[in-house]
Amino acid sequence: MPDKLYIVIPAYNEEMNIESVAREWHDVVVSCGAASRLVIIDDGSRDATYARLTALAQELPQLIALTKPNGGHGATVLYGYQYALRAGADFIFQTDSDGQTLPGEFPAFWEKRHAYDAIIGNRRKREDGLARVFVTKVLKAVLFCIFGLHITDANTPFRLMNRRVMEKYVPRIPDGFNLSNVMLSVLLLHGREKVLYLPITFRPRQGGVNSINLRRIVRIGRQAVVDFWRIRREMKKTQA
Repeated sequence: MPDKLYIVIPAYNEEMNIESVAREWHDVVVSCGAASRLVIIDDGSRDATYARLTALAQELPQLIALTKPNGGHGATVLYGYQYALRAGADFIFQTDSDGQTLPGEFPAFWEKRHAYDAIIGNRRKREDGLARVFVTKVLKAVLFCIFGLHITDANTPFRLMNRRVMEKYVPRIPDGFNLSNVMLSVLLLHGREKVLYLPITFRPRQGGVNSINLRRIVRIGRQAVVDFWRIRREMKKTQA
């Protein structure tokens, strides 16, 4: 029986990108078998994102269009992971709805799915601006200071994970957590799971306006440091 893949994509105010992104990634799930699904979650968009998604779902048979109140990227990603696990996914892949990642780079990940617990993209050549590159480097330093872990690219929105590790670690991420993928990366490495990083292309946003500005990044970062220290304390208690 073919492995059941669920691709999880959060979307917020992406009416300009959502159709092309949905069509490209729908082709990927179709190639992985009839039981696989593309799950796109509208995070309380104020534009026509969800209307366009529901229309596309009538045309694309393996697309599931969901909506929820606005909670931020991390909370929406976590919502998608929980949904995929309940649906019985064997593998879960996450990417974003802004068109920065390439579906054509997915097969290299899928081919190695049984050899690793998680395969995560490494954005070596980023085209999304120096500010974002700087934020990623700061995050890497913060994670090393708090957790003592060298993480190649903790927040990459291009990651394939098997059901076993998702069932193990997703429940440990607090609901509404802003940086769910970062926390998942920490838990995978801390738990000594078998993780492979593969280089990926990371293009500029393909349309629309980025909803996260530098001020919001700083605010999220401050809260994340507080949360990281709390989670680190909890991890130490578990080890004791």
